[in-house]
Amino acid sequence: MMRFVVPVLACLMPCVCAAEDYSFPAIADEGSRLVIGSTTDIGVIRTVIDAFQVLNPGIAITYREETTQQLFVEAGEACAGNRRADDLIISSAMDLQVKLVNDGCASEIAATALTALPDHARWRDELFGLTYEPAVIVYNRKLIAPSEAPLDHIALADLLRQPDRFHGKIGTYDIEQSGVGYLFATFDAAQSSTWGRLIEGMGRNAVQLFCCTSDVLDRVADGRLAIGYNVLGSYALTEAERYPDMAIVVPSDYALVLSRAAFIPVGASNSGDALKFLEFTQSPQGRAVLDRDARLFSPVNGAEQLLDVAGMAENAHQSLRPIPLGTSLLVGLDAMKRRQFLKLWRDSLATGRD
Repeated sequence: MMRFVVPVLACLMPCVCAAEDYSFPAIADEGSRLVIGSTTDIGVIRTVIDAFQVLNPGIAITYREETTQQLFVEAGEACAGNRRADDLIISSAMDLQVKLVNDGCASEIAATALTALPDHARWRDELFGLTYEPAVIVYNRKLIAPSEAPLDHIALADLLRQPDRFHGKIGTYDIEQSGVGYLFATFDAAQSSTWGRLIEGMGRNAVQLFCCTSDVLDRVADGRLAIGYNVLGSYALTEAERYPDMAIVVPSDYALVLSRAAFIPVGASNSGDALKFLEFTQSPQGRAVLDRDARLFSPVNGAEQLLDVAGMAENAHQSLRPIPLGTSLLVGLDAMKRRQFLKLWRDSLATGRD
């Protein structure tokens, strides 16, 4: 039986448009339909969905790909009873997911396969981290020699002292658009005293801001950008296999590690299949797909897999710093703290925004 993945609604303006929906028909006669709202690019998660359907051929899937902010708003509306809930919500914006769960939007579940997750990737039996993805630096080999590659945050700040060379050639998240970008920035600021110096260096180089990792990677791959900062390692590893000019650095001083957080909404109409999908991702078969095909890795064994795939030294494990799920993530969402942080960020980059 030939299967087709059908885009239902195409996005006309990246990052600010309506969701893009994909339909995965059941392999066998359809018995049920699972609706997943997610921020993960379809090209990355497709292999996970395909492998899940092989084991569950009667489950059809509608996959709604959205930005972190779009998904957060819509999930909140569903929680308030103002729209139909998805069956499963998966987002890279861990803090926004914690906010939704803390507001009572998630169902409590007990699942055997999920008990293998480490403590930093589980919260209240309602929110589960499914992946293990470092924030990395990428650069174009034709524009930066391996001998001057920025191996840590201090080295990157030093490299950016050449505004004539890198003017307009640095890319990172627009943290006012990107939930994961804001999350990384707030943790960066807490992790290192070099953050302010690094951001000011980006400002002097007229940094280019983007909503999404893929936008940065595309431009580094073709040379429009020399360096991409804080992009998701999972996407970068996949793209580097296609574009040999792209090199990846997992910073040796510290590397923040994100885990895509998932929960089953209280209003889900198909919570049973949603739980099956969650459990599959952390089963031996699911972890193999995450590690080998999707490059998303799993919190269960992600550190070891990452070290192997990225060719990192064994002692590099100590530089990996997973961001834990929990109420500590809500601090950065406080309205006053957010305004202050964004003002500092704008002032440092000299964006000129109000």
